[in-house]
Amino acid sequence: MFQACKPPNEWPTLKMDQALLIFHNQLAEEVQVFYTSDHCYKCLYQHLVTVKPNNNNASVVISTKFTLTMQVDSQSRNATLCRWSQTYGEGGHYSVWIQMSESASCTDAVDKIPNNVYLPLLVAALLLGVIALLFAVAPYIFRRRCPSECTKSICCQGSQYSVDNDEAQACEAEEENTTKAKPTRLLSLDTFRGFSLTVMVFVNYSGGGYWFFQHAPWNGLTLGDIVMPWFVFIIGTSVVLALRSMQRKGVSRLQLLRKITWRTVVLLMLGFCFLNYSPRDGPLSWSWLRIPGVLQRLGFTYFVLSLLQTFWGHEEIPLRAHHWWNPVQDVVLYWPQWLIIVLLETLWLCITLLLPVPNCPTGYLGAGGIGDDGLYPNCTGGAAGYVDRWMFGDNMYRYPTCKELYRSTQPFDPEGLLGTINSVVIGFLGMQAGKIIIFYRGKNVYILCRFLVWAVILGISAAILSKCTRDGGFIPVNKNLWSLSFVLCMGSVSFLLLGGMYYVTDIKGWWGGQPFIYPGMNSIFVYVGHTLLGFYFPFSWEMRFQESHWEQLFQSLWGTALWVLIAYLLYRKKFFLKI
Repeated sequence: MFQACKPPNEWPTLKMDQALLIFHNQLAEEVQVFYTSDHCYKCLYQHLVTVKPNNNNASVVISTKFTLTMQVDSQSRNATLCRWSQTYGEGGHYSVWIQMSESASCTDAVDKIPNNVYLPLLVAALLLGVIALLFAVAPYIFRRRCPSECTKSICCQGSQYSVDNDEAQACEAEEENTTKAKPTRLLSLDTFRGFSLTVMVFVNYSGGGYWFFQHAPWNGLTLGDIVMPWFVFIIGTSVVLALRSMQRKGVSRLQLLRKITWRTVVLLMLGFCFLNYSPRDGPLSWSWLRIPGVLQRLGFTYFVLSLLQTFWGHEEIPLRAHHWWNPVQDVVLYWPQWLIIVLLETLWLCITLLLPVPNCPTGYLGAGGIGDDGLYPNCTGGAAGYVDRWMFGDNMYRYPTCKELYRSTQPFDPEGLLGTINSVVIGFLGMQAGKIIIFYRGKNVYILCRFLVWAVILGISAAILSKCTRDGGFIPVNKNLWSLSFVLCMGSVSFLLLGGMYYVTDIKGWWGGQPFIYPGMNSIFVYVGHTLLGFYFPFSWEMRFQESHWEQLFQSLWGTALWVLIAYLLYRKKFFLKI
């Protein structure tokens, strides 16, 4: 994160998210400079540089990702001379003059104006906006130049839909005989799935090197933290719609269990054997095998949700006219499912907040390392980390997001056991969205209102638990832990997004979901493919211009666009990878 530098004539070339800070000491005593990041909760000050007395200077390369608090100390006086907080700009050169007037003081100056770190984002947003506008205008151009049948074949968008979506099923709308129209797929579900997957690919391809497109160091939310909960939410919705469709077609419970088990096993094996391995790792070895993982968690979540729907779902909805619980019948009729979810969440809360962890405070939710005044350096993740280290030993993720900023030394897996419990919970919230669509089919206002009510309830609950702060809540929003507040927050956002896409695509027919619908209908292929091939050309290359975000952002967008294009070509060829 920080690097001491050579004399001025040998100053290094700054890279992305770096600035040069030069300290000029005009005092007659040696001073020590310390720093801490404002994004690091209650972190100990770390030594930055020593500056010798009598007009000597020292330079250091610093990170510009977060606001830094600097502190200049005099060892001879055993006192702090000055302290300040500042956000430094990428590529900038800054000078700090440590001098004596009536008392020791520090004044700063900008020697070289920093880069505009947001300019690449602005240019990319404008280009993507122009491309989106062209695609939006294209149907109207074709409508003028093509007869109506041609227009229908090109711009096939309908407001009717079926609630029998299956996650890997091919689009049927374009294949139907025009003399007998059948309802199309639920476009909003495929679009939401494709949108979350596209953003996930972009994030996994480094997100242009911007910290807010990557995972948060510990507490808090970034774009990288929200895409997987979206995907899990969609799994829950799809499970309800798909299993109901199969049950209505007469598929027996035993057949359903076979299909569910097979699909789960395939997902687990893909996660174990492929996504944990790259040819660069050398021969297969148990020593580096990571037992938890993204596909492992998705597979287990899918399995639990499918069992809930298989054993306690309803093939047909028993609508009744005179019951006090009619307004909440989509909840009451599934009370066994809700009972199991409440028990699972109670289990998470009890283990997380009550399990004794050696040499750590009970209920600890911090990152350990130098955080929390350095009192609990080996307590990363509290009970969640302790359980995973006890279960998996070294076969887990070794580079947690808190490792750099918090200087933690313990391994911690963001796809660990306790987090998987709350993954099931957010998937169950997605199941609730599917039940709403089924219960109120044809009553779009009811569907949208209930989506909004759920979003408000979940959002308020998350705000209470987190106290609307990053670090100061009862249970902070934390993707590494998949904390309860994180699940509620992501559930709220998911209801809003799905409701918005449902209104635009399935009710109004203003948008066919392009281009996100294409990866949404081939999600397994795109996810596995981008993970296996992401380090190879043409998806990525060795960058030459590393002093700014320009090339990194282009590479991230390029790799993401390639996978959207591949998904589109597979859609045109009617190839859909099914498990």
